[in-house]
Amino acid sequence: MRTLLPGLLLSITSFSAFPQTEDHSHKLERALKFPDVPGYKVMKCDLHQHTVFSDGSVWPDIRVAEALADGLDAISLTEHLEYQPHKADIPHPDRNRSYELALKEAKDHKLLIIRGSEITRNMPPGHCNAIFINDANKMLISDSMEVFREAKRQSAFTFWNHPMWTRQCPDGMSTLTPMHKALIKEKLLDGIEVVNDGSYSEEALQIALENNMTIMGTSDVHQLVDWTFGVPKGGHRPITLVFSKEASIESIKEGLMNHKTVVFFKDLLIGRDEVLIPLIKESLKINSAKYLDKTTVLEVEIENVTSSAFTVQNKSKYSFTEHSDVLTLKPGEKTVIQVKTVYKLTNVELPFEVLSAVNAPKSHPVVSLQVAVK
Repeated sequence: MRTLLPGLLLSITSFSAFPQTEDHSHKLERALKFPDVPGYKVMKCDLHQHTVFSDGSVWPDIRVAEALADGLDAISLTEHLEYQPHKADIPHPDRNRSYELALKEAKDHKLLIIRGSEITRNMPPGHCNAIFINDANKMLISDSMEVFREAKRQSAFTFWNHPMWTRQCPDGMSTLTPMHKALIKEKLLDGIEVVNDGSYSEEALQIALENNMTIMGTSDVHQLVDWTFGVPKGGHRPITLVFSKEASIESIKEGLMNHKTVVFFKDLLIGRDEVLIPLIKESLKINSAKYLDKTTVLEVEIENVTSSAFTVQNKSKYSFTEHSDVLTLKPGEKTVIQVKTVYKLTNVELPFEVLSAVNAPKSHPVVSLQVAVK
């Protein structure tokens, strides 16, 4: 076990500290938890990270350890192809080296390591990631369109990084340029980050929806995950939840190419209804429902089995006795609501607008919970 820095709150370099058996408790755990949905495994992925092999501050094995601590299923270390600020201290002509070190570190664990690189250009096109590539060295191409064509020759999935970044977009408004439109038309650009680090872009979400692009969220972490995202105080990195048919790199790629993603960011879930609604339905479990003695007040216990808090607004025809129409279902906890149904019923439908989920700019999905009364 290495000591990274005095006082570091998490022993991320000691893999023996990570339990190898499944743990069904949720409350106050670091590892991020989301349920699978019918027909798919929900894979927790962070597909934009950096190490000392570009402009990050840690060795690749630390990224592997952090991912294991966070309960992730897959990561990609997307080092800058063209930007190498540490090359005087860490010269490496092989742009695949970071991936190879991470792959070696993760060999005894279930964490999947996806080979990727960051195409680093001025606007346009700005910065973009290419993942599932075969050889990063072959992407050292000066022509900004040709490098995307080389990525596609390697069967890459490509996405536009931080389109809201004010260093390349001073007004913070994600906007398609003619070059981005050309990349999309030629099927060279597949996705877009609606979340990067601590930023969320409604404009990027709209671009994704209008151009049939995959919705992405990443940490883009350069320093320690714990420090960057306040993990010791209950924070978490942004991730992309990818709906995959199985736990494999090939299935993750298929899920990304088919736009089956939900972004998890600061207790906010962002995605298309076709994947967002099934995820929410599996996340909120009805444990019990019974009428209080000699009343027509139905007591319903709802369990949130995820790491995300859900803020929901009652859209049913019923009112509650102990809550207003807006309530928060805390992560890993059970909440009891009392529903005034007037008559004793055997089945009750409770539709909620999920205010902590977004399916389009300023739009929230409505999810109905089906309650069977004992």
